[in-house]
Amino acid sequence: MSKVCLLVIDPQLDFAEGGALAVPGATKDMERLAKMIDKYGDRIDEIQITLDSHNQMHIAHPLFWQDALGNQPAPFTIISVDDVKSGKWRPKNPAWKDWALQYVTALETNKRYVLNLWPPHCIIGSVKASIVPVLYDAVTRWELKYSAIAPRIAKGSNPFTEHYSGVQACVPRADDPTTRLNTRFIDTLKQYDDILASGEALNFCLANTVRDVAAEFSEDQVKKFVLLEDASSNVPGFEKLGTDFINDMMAKGMRIAKTDTFFK
Repeated sequence: MSKVCLLVIDPQLDFAEGGALAVPGATKDMERLAKMIDKYGDRIDEIQITLDSHNQMHIAHPLFWQDALGNQPAPFTIISVDDVKSGKWRPKNPAWKDWALQYVTALETNKRYVLNLWPPHCIIGSVKASIVPVLYDAVTRWELKYSAIAPRIAKGSNPFTEHYSGVQACVPRADDPTTRLNTRFIDTLKQYDDILASGEALNFCLANTVRDVAAEFSEDQVKKFVLLEDASSNVPGFEKLGTDFINDMMAKGMRIAKTDTFFK
């Protein structure tokens, strides 16, 4: 029998219905995931959970930025290299100006994402940073029944870089080891035959995590990934990113399944 790890990306209240950055479909995703854990828990060897963990003041939150008149940008504003160079958008704290330009330049170079300003979400210590209750309860039942631990991996606390991926920040910082590649976590995932990828959002945090882990896997190891397609949804307006991720990873051997079919 294969050794299975369930990888759950950011299953938090701020991404569910009523959250600050609600992802349509996320609430039902978590319900299906919880049902799978309850039904097939004896065949899940490990559950790994990542948690978005931000400060209010963050480079991808509007509060970080202002225009020449001191006006704050709206959520979902895109900030480009030219915007920062021209001063159209600038950090509220002048001491952050040099890093802001370095940051958007690095994002442009890696060509994965541009800087998009999100509504403040998953603020450290807030209720909405918690795991969706239906999933939390299912994971707790699994831990108690099988005398197991489902590790929680916090990401995103550095205010100067986005941290979509569960294993490294979008732009790692030399002064913060938590933003650099988490080789220990990657080595843990290598131990499994099947890695069931789920959580929110498909086109950002899940996609980044799987891509970054796959980059450290061999060609055969990439085939360990199984996307639970009914346990992850897209942030609206960026659906192409999700489609591209699925197509790219399927071409490398990632499989697709559903929460009620994988174990059958």
